[in-house]
Amino acid sequence: MPKAPTSADVAREAGVSQSTVSYVMSGKRPISATTRRRVEDAIARLTYEPHAGARALAGHRTSTIAVVMPLRRSSSAERLMMFVEEITLAARGRDFDVLLVTADEGPAGLRRVAGRSLCDAVVVMEVGTADERVEIARGLSLPVVFVGVPEDSAGLDCLDFDFESAGGLLVGELADTGHRTVDVLGWGPLVVAEGFNYVPRFRRGARRAAEERGVQLRWHEPAGERDVRQVVDAALAASEPAGLLLVTAIPETLRALGDRGARPGRDVDVVALATDGEAEAYALTAASTHPRDVSRRVMERVFALVDRDVAPGAGPDLVPATLVRRASTRR
Repeated sequence: MPKAPTSADVAREAGVSQSTVSYVMSGKRPISATTRRRVEDAIARLTYEPHAGARALAGHRTSTIAVVMPLRRSSSAERLMMFVEEITLAARGRDFDVLLVTADEGPAGLRRVAGRSLCDAVVVMEVGTADERVEIARGLSLPVVFVGVPEDSAGLDCLDFDFESAGGLLVGELADTGHRTVDVLGWGPLVVAEGFNYVPRFRRGARRAAEERGVQLRWHEPAGERDVRQVVDAALAASEPAGLLLVTAIPETLRALGDRGARPGRDVDVVALATDGEAEAYALTAASTHPRDVSRRVMERVFALVDRDVAPGAGPDLVPATLVRRASTRR
């Protein structure tokens, strides 16, 4: 196992004395911006992690927000970049930079980002229901905001869209159109296997509404277009056609309906969990996931924590779900 770098290694890498490294890390003496940057760059290159008592750059702001966003096979880069765009705009509005961390390192990645003192706060994305990063976050001395609500959210700052309410609204809309059966084209097997927190939250809301309204839910996890077409065929073939609730596979489902001569809002009722852009493009009755609103709320919380305007650990804060009716339902 390679030897962990020391402050002496950092001094050699930066071309400064070891005492200068100590002063930069402790903040006890003024150091020129050029020298400070050389030391910071050396710390980053060597992945040097000082012990907690010598936390790097004490009292010094980096004017950087780290976004820990592991990219996995199940991740939707398009969806995630909506968040990143809004986070970056909000950061630039405060003259902050954004450090994007995409490696899937779990707790070690969060510890590494915080340990190197590369940022003033961390935004954690792709949050699991049982997320291993939770305990690490609780022990860090800098603000950490989760975009999502893990099962154990006590003492954390979490912001997200209200997926549970959205599930209830969408099932309720199909119940109001007279459907007693709803086929849900949910997240695919890769997403479900990852254990993302929003999946059980949405299901909980949908199932509660189904029980209250006497609706049978048939939940599907389509792995491809063939699976989608099988669901569509079964929904249309029933003596009382089922309503369709789309969480994923929106283009594929609408294409399958079109190939069978079935038009949403005339021959079948279709609702969706979608962004406003998707819903408007396909004229779908939908509950928008509001990724940009969520991101703006996240950054408001981040800067309130950085500025110490609020105490950490406020718990979950959810952007409310609302339903917008369009041409895909008959009401």
